[in-house]
Amino acid sequence: MRKFAKTLTVLAAVATLSLTACGRSDSDAEAAKAGTALSGFPQDSVIGVALPKKTSENWTLAENLFNDGLSKAGFKPNVQFANNGVSEQQNQISTMITAGAKVIIVGAVDGAQLGTQLQQAKDAGAVIIAYDRMLTNTKAIDYYVAYDNFKVGELQGQALLNGMKAKKPSGPYNIELFAGSPDDANSKVFFDGAMSVLKPKIDDGTLKVVSGQADFTKAVTQDWKPENAQRRMDALLSGSYASATLDGVLSPNDTLARAILTSAKSAGKPTPVVTGQDSEVESVKSIMAGQQYSTINKDTRKLVEHAITMVKDLQQGLALEINDNRNYKNEFKRVPAYLLPPVIVTKENVKTAYVDDPVLGPITK
Repeated sequence: MRKFAKTLTVLAAVATLSLTACGRSDSDAEAAKAGTALSGFPQDSVIGVALPKKTSENWTLAENLFNDGLSKAGFKPNVQFANNGVSEQQNQISTMITAGAKVIIVGAVDGAQLGTQLQQAKDAGAVIIAYDRMLTNTKAIDYYVAYDNFKVGELQGQALLNGMKAKKPSGPYNIELFAGSPDDANSKVFFDGAMSVLKPKIDDGTLKVVSGQADFTKAVTQDWKPENAQRRMDALLSGSYASATLDGVLSPNDTLARAILTSAKSAGKPTPVVTGQDSEVESVKSIMAGQQYSTINKDTRKLVEHAITMVKDLQQGLALEINDNRNYKNEFKRVPAYLLPPVIVTKENVKTAYVDDPVLGPITK
């Protein structure tokens, strides 16, 4: 049942789509056509990597990992950040096409605004891999590599429930909901994954969203900026919690979680249970100190490693490893995907979750 619900959520998140009752053979045939198998290309080819704004530590880490990993594999990496937004990323992709990139890996600023450039890349013979965020409003996409983002939301929703129950064994509980930036296709997937866990508890009265802001459009945080989250949290606390106690907050990532906690502290409120994602250093320290309740470990090293493995396989003309042919689709096509499993981290397992992480391992010993 969750698999079917996940399919609907992902489709709704990336586009307004109509689902038809098609057989497995039709669906899989469509997915098979979605990818582009190459007969191979020179090992020293240019590989473009178009990354979004540096809104989290993981994006900065990805830049270094792509440069190092692609270089060691013999490729010529062209890794670019679009800190100035969509138009900059459009120009960067155009430059990669001119440079003769055989594969372009895209972590989109706004996955719906790159269709023209991506089609030009396809026309030039490049393979397009969506990295971490789905590309929409275009046929020019071949593969998708990411963590299972619906599962991320489910883990966050369950962590919120577990954390509040640990502090106060019986409800009801007052909560508030935050989501990521509306131009990031993942934001709705995270939110819907969490709501698949939380909404039944809202419906039965276990949870109460005191502000009434319980839908995605009211919960979004433009550009994933912590100052926007803190400003909204300030308003929620002053407007809805003059006398009520806030028990928990669904936060989609660590940067926003820290802003939410700062707001509660500044208002003199008790520390609520707050979720997160990305395993940022300061949030991991906060979890160890008993402040932020949870994060999600999505090891960027593994995600970049698999993206580079896809490039290597394409270079050799090999079939790519795909573990989801059915659940990811934009307005035009099913996209063969490789999904990695996310891991929830709380104070209980923080010392074992990062034993192999060169940055977080020493911190959590």
